[in-house]
Amino acid sequence: MDNKFKSALKKAVLQHDLSKEDVVTLLNAAPGDEQQLLFQRADQVRQRYHGNGVHLRGIIEFSSYCKNDCYYCGLRRSNKDIHRYRMTVEQVLDAARQALEMGFRTIVLQSGEDPWYNVGTIAKMIYGIKKMGDVAVTLSIGERSRAEYYLLRFAGADRYLIKHETSDRNLFNKLRPGTDFDRRIQCLEWLNEAGFQVGSGNIIGLPGQTIESLADDILLLKQLDVEMAGIGPFIPHDQTPLAGAPHGDLQLTLKALAVTRLMLPQTHLPATTAAGTLHPRGRHMALNAGANVIMPNVTPLEYRQLYQIYPNKAGSTEQPRQSLENIISIIREVGREVAQDRGDSPKERFQISI
Repeated sequence: MDNKFKSALKKAVLQHDLSKEDVVTLLNAAPGDEQQLLFQRADQVRQRYHGNGVHLRGIIEFSSYCKNDCYYCGLRRSNKDIHRYRMTVEQVLDAARQALEMGFRTIVLQSGEDPWYNVGTIAKMIYGIKKMGDVAVTLSIGERSRAEYYLLRFAGADRYLIKHETSDRNLFNKLRPGTDFDRRIQCLEWLNEAGFQVGSGNIIGLPGQTIESLADDILLLKQLDVEMAGIGPFIPHDQTPLAGAPHGDLQLTLKALAVTRLMLPQTHLPATTAAGTLHPRGRHMALNAGANVIMPNVTPLEYRQLYQIYPNKAGSTEQPRQSLENIISIIREVGREVAQDRGDSPKERFQISI
């Protein structure tokens, strides 16, 4: 085993802080002993800070419309072959109610960047869900104004996820025409200022990406001190400009996840659906490499198959209860249990009364 690798790994475990060179060294962990030791250490840190519980977040994908034209996403506005939909407030609340009855403690409201839903409409969803009980609400609806973020926070939303996707500015500009990297980071700063538990994350395997830019992604997550980080592999969609590109490497995804766990021990890291789409045991492997969250889909089945960020998404043909049962089976197979608390960040945030 390489001494440089052993030194970087020891530093990560003891200090949770690494140079870019150290991060690159760990991301280059060789198959076999190095890779397995990296995963083992990340899992030990996960156990130390989060215990044996896996937090479940129920996702409601309420709109497939998007104003953006990102090259890697099937929801891009130029995709004319996708069937678009928008759920009503009543449909969202009904789906949330069913999710709470199944035991979920967090509801994630996710959509394309769809300005058709103004702040008042989103606030009705948030307020209606919060009235149902002690449940956290996460929003994943993209870039909004600073004032809108404050209003959504005061409506009762607890968390907000907005991935930076890639820290490589040139790659960001190339793959996300009409958007701006600095604006993306500004949104994350506004969200933190507004008192949200903030999540970001990146895609592994975008065409043109390098190990060095992946290291910068992890260092950016550390700099932002995010409370959630979604790290998943790129899966090409046939109706995008990247249709012929290879998918992201699952092993590199797992290594990035493990290094992020070592760098951000208290951060919630999901075993992503994309990992489970690439490999039948992708989420099993992610849970053993530092992940402590899974996000089952609780979108009504009539809409679930239409939300195609990428094709053949794992669980897209299952009813919500079946998805939950399958996820619980995965958790038990790796010797873990479903967490019973909401999984809030240990950071102090100002509280909202509704």
